[in-house]
Amino acid sequence: MAATTHTVTNQPPPLVGYDIFANDPALTEGITRHIAAERLNEVRGELGTLGKAAGSAHAQIWAAQADRHPPVLRTHDRFGHRIDEVEFHPAWHRLLGHAVTSGLTGAWTRPDGHVRRTAGFIVWTQAEAGHGCPLSMTHAAVPALRAEPELAAEWEPLLTSRVYEHELRPVARKGGALAGMAMTEKQGGSDVRTNTTRAEPLAAAGEYVLTGHKWFCSAPMSDAFLVLAQAPGGLTCFLLPRVLPDGSRNAFRIQRLKDKLGNRSNASAEVEFDGRTWARRVGEEGRGVATIIEMVAATRLDCVSASAAVMRQAVAQAIHHSAYREAFGGPLIDKPLMRNVLADLALESEAATTLALRLAAAYDGDTERDRHFLRLAIPAAKYWVTKRCTPMVAEALECLGGNGYVEESGLPRLLREAPLNSIWEGAGNVQALDVLRALQREPEALNAFLTEVGAARGADHRLDRAIRGMLTELADLEGIEARARRLVERMALVLQGSLLVRYAPSEVADAFCASRLGGDAGAAFGTLPHTLDLAAVVERARPVVDG
Repeated sequence: MAATTHTVTNQPPPLVGYDIFANDPALTEGITRHIAAERLNEVRGELGTLGKAAGSAHAQIWAAQADRHPPVLRTHDRFGHRIDEVEFHPAWHRLLGHAVTSGLTGAWTRPDGHVRRTAGFIVWTQAEAGHGCPLSMTHAAVPALRAEPELAAEWEPLLTSRVYEHELRPVARKGGALAGMAMTEKQGGSDVRTNTTRAEPLAAAGEYVLTGHKWFCSAPMSDAFLVLAQAPGGLTCFLLPRVLPDGSRNAFRIQRLKDKLGNRSNASAEVEFDGRTWARRVGEEGRGVATIIEMVAATRLDCVSASAAVMRQAVAQAIHHSAYREAFGGPLIDKPLMRNVLADLALESEAATTLALRLAAAYDGDTERDRHFLRLAIPAAKYWVTKRCTPMVAEALECLGGNGYVEESGLPRLLREAPLNSIWEGAGNVQALDVLRALQREPEALNAFLTEVGAARGADHRLDRAIRGMLTELADLEGIEARARRLVERMALVLQGSLLVRYAPSEVADAFCASRLGGDAGAAFGTLPHTLDLAAVVERARPVVDG
């Protein structure tokens, strides 16, 4: 028998068996703030159930399995028939099925739907982020389809259903359906107006056949896709079903699946339409961008929410590790420099979560002011929050040292996931230019944005100064396009600062305003002023395992 050479000590217990929702004060307090009182207990109950599931050992095992066994393309069956199916590991179906049955595609049909769905999306994405793509696409397809009431009446009940049925068959025989999206092409990327896919009208009203390709097709295993193609009247939006009403397969040729940096559990594909690909028009000919932009706006909010989820899970892991790991005579969490790093990460996480919930509440508000506010706040938030995600997760990984660099920790998967949301639905420059477009064309949007940030005026001198600086930037149109990123960053930070000053504990708001708005911090995380109450900021973000 081999001799025992050592006993394992000074290793933290796994962060498992805890309620992800209840352990996030920024999330629980946001729910209290934004949900109507008569529904608050109901929403807390459903999010608590989801939070316990997300923090369970089962969910962590499913996440590792789904990432380790990525989807596989099956172009033909054993007899040589073309099938174009994507095969997933059972763990993927468990994750996605749990999300659908928990209502994460059904925001549009219930009171406070967007806040409760966004909170649920932040909770469940912390279990595994890859399957968030079909959830987001399915949820976001609804407002675009409403441009064609007949299609909306047919598809909306299926897309918002709590029934998960992944088999491909006519939707008339399904209790629930998933939707994907295919806009970008090889030659154009984000410049979708250069799309070359052609749509030729058929004799039946609203029916077309498509010829062309899509360089990125999200969630290619879905039941239907919103796509853009050039119709006789210009660029137009179409709904393309995978299975035709008679039960035959539509001509939807999956050429290959993308081999991606992260998001590996999820399938993204290149697809071809061969001139027999049948689709139905959504909205008017020539109004394709205006029609599908409703879907894009909703998915951009999910980019913010998913980034907030990745941030929160990263900071939870970092704080949990530091609470149990000892070095140089005591727990890491008590060391002043590590505490500074953890507090800085916690600030970034809370600011992202608070902003995501505020955007969701504006969706639920559905007033003219809410819509104008979202027109600027969505692209600004999407630009900034998604960009902050990658460096933040990298810093959280470093808190675990070498333990964080190995796959078993889960941090490498988070780090590979982190850049996705900054690219998906328009990278940074697209978001910054979209903000400029709104400023130039929709003055009501700026008024609504300024009203929102102005609600905190007078509460913090650093926030007030930052608002004045932002207004100075907005008043100077010289070289505005080249300065767009700088301007949008300021807008996002001022908005986050305003929300935290109004709603977060004073130690959180003080630290955020000092570092993000007052300039009292360095370029890296962990450079907060030492005079702040950093221990309170860290303790607020610390997860607690039940029992």
